[in-house]
Amino acid sequence: MATADLREELICSICLNIYVDPVMLRCGHNYCRGCIDRVLVTQVGHGVYSCPECRDEFQERPDLPRNITLCNIIERCISSPPKESTDGIFCSYCVHSSVAAVKSCLLCEASLCEEHLRVHSKSPEHVLSGPSNSLQSRKCSTHKKILEYYCTQDALCICVTCCLAGEHKGHKVEQLMDASNKKKEMLKTILTKMLAKRAEIEDRVQSLQERRKAVHERATGVTETVTGLFEDLRRQLEDLEKRVLNVISTQEDQVSISVSDLIQQLEIKKQELSKKMCHIESLCNTSDPLIVLNDQESGSRDFCDAEKVDDEERKAYNEKFQNIGGLDEGLVSVTLQTGLANIVSCVKIAVERQVYVKENWYTHLDEDTVANNLLLSIDKKSVFWTHRLPDMGHVQLPVRFQNCSQVLSLESFCSGLHYWDIETSKHGEWRLGVSYSTIERSGDRSYLGCNNKSWCLCRSNNNQYSVVNDNQETKLSPGVSHQRFRIYLDYHGGRVSFYELCSPIRHLYTFSAEFSEPLHVAFYICGVNTFIRIGY
Repeated sequence: MATADLREELICSICLNIYVDPVMLRCGHNYCRGCIDRVLVTQVGHGVYSCPECRDEFQERPDLPRNITLCNIIERCISSPPKESTDGIFCSYCVHSSVAAVKSCLLCEASLCEEHLRVHSKSPEHVLSGPSNSLQSRKCSTHKKILEYYCTQDALCICVTCCLAGEHKGHKVEQLMDASNKKKEMLKTILTKMLAKRAEIEDRVQSLQERRKAVHERATGVTETVTGLFEDLRRQLEDLEKRVLNVISTQEDQVSISVSDLIQQLEIKKQELSKKMCHIESLCNTSDPLIVLNDQESGSRDFCDAEKVDDEERKAYNEKFQNIGGLDEGLVSVTLQTGLANIVSCVKIAVERQVYVKENWYTHLDEDTVANNLLLSIDKKSVFWTHRLPDMGHVQLPVRFQNCSQVLSLESFCSGLHYWDIETSKHGEWRLGVSYSTIERSGDRSYLGCNNKSWCLCRSNNNQYSVVNDNQETKLSPGVSHQRFRIYLDYHGGRVSFYELCSPIRHLYTFSAEFSEPLHVAFYICGVNTFIRIGY
């Protein structure tokens, strides 16, 4: 059994046969020189070579040094028959002892040891093979003769009688060894193709892994960017909160100080009045008329003068009270709104700068391309469907759409990341998307999506939504219920995406293409009161 295990270690993992001229890669794995040569040939042009077993990579085609030790082991194993082939197979002529057989004669149906093999007939009909207990399997089941030929028509091994007089007479036949060699060559060809196919699959797997890695790295980068944006947003909101609260607190303090000053003045007046009241009460309780009459502080004339002073003080108090006012909520509101607007503006700029996506609010519709039955708004951001007759339309220009209610944007885009927020009517038929300026201006292939120059989102009159490109329509699942959408363009990435701006935002579809011309925003509308607007 030890010899059997050793022979298993001498099998090439490519051809599954014992090594022929074994060579060793730097990773330590061995192969037949011819087998590994064929594998390395299939890897030319991939930029890297790899071991078929451990996938260890080499930047240059590896050297193939001959494994001398393995060659010596193979020679010794091949020079002596493997033990498993003789285990339990003994010489048929050694009747007094069990002597291991070294060969079997297919004609005699007997196994021979070394001694009996020397005296065995050397005539051609005595075909020798390795020792075997299943000699009958090597003979024709019909004629009991040795299988010497291969019928290519029936794909069967046959004997000479089958070939000359049996059911295979007249069929094309070959010698077993020739047929076997041909089949081996065919199998080697198949194996080479399989190796190439496996290498192709491995390349695909590697490509997918690289794609997953790239997406992971991009996701990590975007996550860090978004996290940083939100941290900055939280910081700005906290600063704004402090400013607004400081405005409220400052106003409260100012009112409190003014009120405290008035209260202090009134308390002084109150004390003065209390003092005078006590003096007058003491006079009223005095029985001596001289004391009452000679008192100067409580004279009626002074009292009249005091009333005048009190009127002046009351007027001054009322003015001060009115000046105190209350909390200026208008100032609080302005501070809050202005701060929030600044934060939104800063965040928007940061998003465009760090994520490199631009909201193209400045995009206008091109009045030279608008169809006769369409009307543009004054700001050239909205388009409306009308019953306008052709002879009442715009000046006829080569770039104007003739038979379809369409319009292109004035601006074109040939790089970067962009998006447009679009508002549509609740009814009617419309299409929105992007298109090359070279789209046809009349005929069936001038409609958005009905050619390979435009990509669009469509709404039919029965409220069915779909996406169309090159006349290939893909229906979207039901549930689109809003009239606000976003077109997202990644020009270099070759993607046009459509989103429904609901809560949460819903991704509808993404087209992938290799853009070869500048792209314009494009609209198609049809139906009374149907419109589309850029921005809202």
